[in-house]
Amino acid sequence: MIDPSLPLSVTHEVRDRCLCLHVQRAARVLARRFDEALRPFGVTNGQFSLLMALNRPDGPRISDLVPFLGMDRTTLTAALKPLERQGLVTSSADEKDRRARRLRLTENGRAVLAEALPTWRATHDAVDAALEPVSPQDLRDGLMALVAE
Repeated sequence: MIDPSLPLSVTHEVRDRCLCLHVQRAARVLARRFDEALRPFGVTNGQFSLLMALNRPDGPRISDLVPFLGMDRTTLTAALKPLERQGLVTSSADEKDRRARRLRLTENGRAVLAEALPTWRATHDAVDAALEPVSPQDLRDGLMALVAE
């Protein structure tokens, strides 16, 4: 019979080595930090990122945003609804494919991004400084390499 117990040293090994655990913990801390910074502008960090992803000359389709944001279509659709209700985003049929929807920032959406951007930059500068001696760019490059797999 296999002993179902594991020594505490295994728990410590996972605690100290598990990239998934550390990335998830850091992501939650970063999300709270950016949520707090962006609260005066009426958006969360996730909404800010979504709005910024829409900041393109031609409105993207949902299918264009799914890989960029790393979200599934259902989650992205749900995330768009409050932004549409707030008047920050509009959705319309794609002229070339009526089944697809094109998403566009409204003037209010662009204004929120423009107003929030200096605060986002300042918060990011503080986060980058807190990461020293780790290079923030090396960290981003490493995370992007995982996403590209």
